[in-house]
Amino acid sequence: MAKKAVASMQKGEGRSYAKVIKMVKSPKTGAYIFDEKIVHNDDVKAHLAK
Repeated sequence: MAKKAVASMQKGEGRSYAKVIKMVKSPKTGAYIFDEKIVHNDDVKAHLAK
């Protein structure tokens, strides 16, 4: 039953988005933090260039 649920989630619009994790230095503490966002596949390079 789980295989059927997973297979049905791979069809459609879910495949056109990606989770992007970017390491950013915090201006307050100087420590690195991870910025996680779900971005459309066409906008991944633009998000990482910021």
